[in-house]
Amino acid sequence: MQVTKAQHIYFIGIGGIGMSALAYYFKAIGKEVAGYDKTKTPITQQLEAEGIDCHYVDDVSLIPTPFLENEDTLVVYTPAIPNSHKELAYFKTNGFRILKRAEVLGKVTEGTFCLAVAGTHGKTTTTSILGHLLFQCNVPVTAFLGGISENYNSNYISKGAEVTVVEADEFDRSFLTLSPNMACITSVDADHLDIYGNSQAMEEAFKAFGQLAEDKGTLFVRNGLPLKGITYGVDDDSDYSAQNIKISNGSYVFNLKTPKTIIKNFQFNLPGRHNLSNAVIALAMAVEYGCPHLQLAKALASYKGVKRRFTYHIKTNDLVLIDDYAHHPEEINALHHAVREMYPKKNVLAIFQPHLFSRTRDFIDGFAKALSQFDEIILLDIYPAREQPIEGVTSKWLLDKITNKNKSLSSKDELISMIKNSTARVIVTIGAGDIGEEVKYIKQALSIAS
Repeated sequence: MQVTKAQHIYFIGIGGIGMSALAYYFKAIGKEVAGYDKTKTPITQQLEAEGIDCHYVDDVSLIPTPFLENEDTLVVYTPAIPNSHKELAYFKTNGFRILKRAEVLGKVTEGTFCLAVAGTHGKTTTTSILGHLLFQCNVPVTAFLGGISENYNSNYISKGAEVTVVEADEFDRSFLTLSPNMACITSVDADHLDIYGNSQAMEEAFKAFGQLAEDKGTLFVRNGLPLKGITYGVDDDSDYSAQNIKISNGSYVFNLKTPKTIIKNFQFNLPGRHNLSNAVIALAMAVEYGCPHLQLAKALASYKGVKRRFTYHIKTNDLVLIDDYAHHPEEINALHHAVREMYPKKNVLAIFQPHLFSRTRDFIDGFAKALSQFDEIILLDIYPAREQPIEGVTSKWLLDKITNKNKSLSSKDELISMIKNSTARVIVTIGAGDIGEEVKYIKQALSIAS
């Protein structure tokens, strides 16, 4: 069964950011779509508003009857779903066609001109910039995003099916299921060591992904990575590089050097050199695809960002509240640099929720060093996601390694009172768990207080 031949598509973990984008896609091409997730969220509520049946208890009797016909149903799941899941076990026992999300994405995109974005950091922002650029340049594109675009209030952008833009996820080696015509690699910092074992194995996986792109088309790599390809960077000698960079009214203004020419006067509104680097590679891929330069400049200037990537919730002269998805030491370093660049004279409070016991254990010293740079630090408990606790791996362990003395632990119940006791006027919530759900309460409390 080809994935587009099935009439009924059932998602186990439908509320996941990558899963929900695929759910939108199948709904848009006329399929019947339904699914399970353990928690009702804004994403699942939006899916339900689009007419997609979602339920939140692992119970086979709740699966809509048409999806129980195995000849006409494709089941899609994520690696985060345990083998003990009752619905997944039912589908396996009864001979259904079952594929991982990454496999489905690979099959959906294989008949298209596919632009894929890989890297341990920057994938979501780069993918959303690239999808936005192509959409605004009237390319017949469908983009599957790993975050909610501020421009489209969605993780799914569609103006046609000839071209696809996707995140090439290194977790579980998922990106090796793709067949990109054009791809980039933004970074190869060690991560997911629970999957790879060591950084060398991870680097080899990225090389294998790069070979997929080179075999079929074009590969871009950030300047300085131990990989071959067309290089890109910021204010350097890369093939594509942002040059003559200025900051005007909180935005970057720069020229783009290409292998053939210099394209002048781009405006980019996201802070941080890491985000500027993401904009450069998105522009490079769009230029190589053939987008007109004037349309690209207009499109980039209209780009608003991705939710939970340096997202402002309060932005006044006296008080700033920023929320960010950073969950790796290098991402926290980049976030810190961006905050200091924007607010060099203000004290900054970082509220961090570690994500995964294994990641906290593997990068404990890197986390401690990155967090110690802020003026004040509050740690929440580790968000477990798919993992069981690991003995000795706690937020207290991380707290003890942070060298800045202005640090503390907090429960979610205590968090707002601790924030109110801080003198910092720039507050940053950080992490890939459910800390983002706390931001609306923090914003409300701070707005009342001010």
